[in-house]
Amino acid sequence: MLKNYASSAIVPCTDLARAKAFYGDILGLPLIADHGNGFVFGTGETKLNIYRSDFAGTNRADAVVWAVGDDIEAIAAALRAKSVTLEEYPEGFDKVVEGVHVSGQLSVIWFRDPDGNILHVTSGHAN
Repeated sequence: MLKNYASSAIVPCTDLARAKAFYGDILGLPLIADHGNGFVFGTGETKLNIYRSDFAGTNRADAVVWAVGDDIEAIAAALRAKSVTLEEYPEGFDKVVEGVHVSGQLSVIWFRDPDGNILHVTSGHAN
């Protein structure tokens, strides 16, 4: 039924201005559309929709994942330089170095947006 249609991520926030600054200024995503009660950022070949909700940050699982290949170390350093705290979940990984989790050839990082939504970046595949 939906196999031939594109999908995109949708993430709730409690404060639109704060979320716009985080996703636009901190993560460097280009703003595609602003609908007043939400907005859309471009991210690779997909889109990231942000909307206002009183339930933002209540999900305890990953909200969005980006596959960045060998750029993960540079992205982790750039996030740390912008005072973004990288989360640490060491169970199941060989090591964690400055927030970068390593298991064999795979490296991953997790961090939270201002509402506590968990964002995930991987050197592997996003799908």
